[in-house]
Amino acid sequence: MLGKDRSTWRRALHRRFGSITAPRNSPSRKRPLSERIVSHPGRLSIAYFGVMLILVTMLLSLPVAARSGEATSFHTAFFTAASALSTCGIAIVSTNAYWTMFGQVVILLAIQFGGLGVMTFASLLSMSITRRIRVSQKIRTANELGAEKLNEVRSVIAVVLICTFSVEIIAFILLLTPLMRQNPYNVGHALFEALFFAVTSYNNTGFTPDTAGLYIHDWGIGIPIMLSAFIGTLGFPVILNVFRCACKRKGPRSWSLHSKLTIVTTMCLVCLSLIWFCTMEWNNTELFPSDDLASKIRHALVAAVMPRSAGFDISWMPHVSEQTKLFMTLIMFIGGGSASTAGGIRVTTFAVLLIVCRGALVGRRDDSIFGKRLHTQTVIQAITITGICTGLVYVSSLALLCITNRSLTDVMFEVCSAFGLGGYTLGVADPNNPGTLYILAALMIIGRLGPMTVAYAISRPQQPQAFRYPSEHILVG
Repeated sequence: MLGKDRSTWRRALHRRFGSITAPRNSPSRKRPLSERIVSHPGRLSIAYFGVMLILVTMLLSLPVAARSGEATSFHTAFFTAASALSTCGIAIVSTNAYWTMFGQVVILLAIQFGGLGVMTFASLLSMSITRRIRVSQKIRTANELGAEKLNEVRSVIAVVLICTFSVEIIAFILLLTPLMRQNPYNVGHALFEALFFAVTSYNNTGFTPDTAGLYIHDWGIGIPIMLSAFIGTLGFPVILNVFRCACKRKGPRSWSLHSKLTIVTTMCLVCLSLIWFCTMEWNNTELFPSDDLASKIRHALVAAVMPRSAGFDISWMPHVSEQTKLFMTLIMFIGGGSASTAGGIRVTTFAVLLIVCRGALVGRRDDSIFGKRLHTQTVIQAITITGICTGLVYVSSLALLCITNRSLTDVMFEVCSAFGLGGYTLGVADPNNPGTLYILAALMIIGRLGPMTVAYAISRPQQPQAFRYPSEHILVG
């Protein structure tokens, strides 16, 4: 009886105060640094991005990377490395005129590794170290890549790699012939341009391997680049879901709610941008150099698709109206699809906010769309992301206003272009003012990793709450 009573008291004390001995993963037990990093997916993502950023910065700082034969300044190399790895594409020096072939290849590889996704390569790195993907890593990777089950993560990573290289190869083939016509006496340069444009367009990065920039007047080059950039903004979960439904011969009704929201919201934003440019900038000769109707429609379509994240052909950007700059600021702040090569708060976040606003205005109890109800956690996450990103844009704009003499419109445009990985610039990123480069580089890094990944990386695991406080209504608005 005495032993039974002791066991009963021990179980009661354990339920009340927890285990007296230190748990396996408690802070009191020291673990190797590599194990601590690998076991925390958010920190692993930041560690991967940090190592790549240091490596690319060092390579671009070498004298062999610059045509002048001299070492590139640290802030220029760092900003270019951050712009390439984040797939933003803001260039403060001419890619073709400043960087040698070695430097351009480094930039191209940085774009490819950055575009494939921080979490994708973090998972591959974790697999190579531990020979298996940890459960926490699977959850985070499944959340980004859109896997429906945890055991699908390995196959999803393989699909991501296959999808990326397939789209880039198709774009390369479609671009090769038109670029051969542009470079009839330089086959090697045409091959490199086709490869560079194929990688940068799918990864929505505005770097161009030619001083002429994007051949917007050649529709044979413009269409493959525009389509590749559009596919890249949808995100891997959407591409995977649509591909699976197509293989099963299922129509759009069978798409997941995420795919429907992403595609519908993206198309609405593109159509809205097209209408905006055709109405507000119709007489802008820098954007529409020709009076031909078909030519104007083509230019307007490229302008409607590219500013959300691609950033090609920035020659007309300084000549648009102030209204258009503010409109593009909003478009770049929204960005592209989740788990895509684009940045911003993401189109699904924007769509969720619109759905919540509609539900609040009409007095609906549940927020629903396409016959599906949104989870409360999804709504909370969307509001959190928007609030954090809005505060980040405000603080960054205020900081740039303090160290530059530029207008508020130009500063907000540049900030949203960096955070949304838009790739467009109005010259606020100044090599003679390193402070602007470091602020915008930080925005590009946060825009690529995502604010939730950064918050998850610096947060500590929280114990489950033993009780809940009573609720009470307050007045808002």
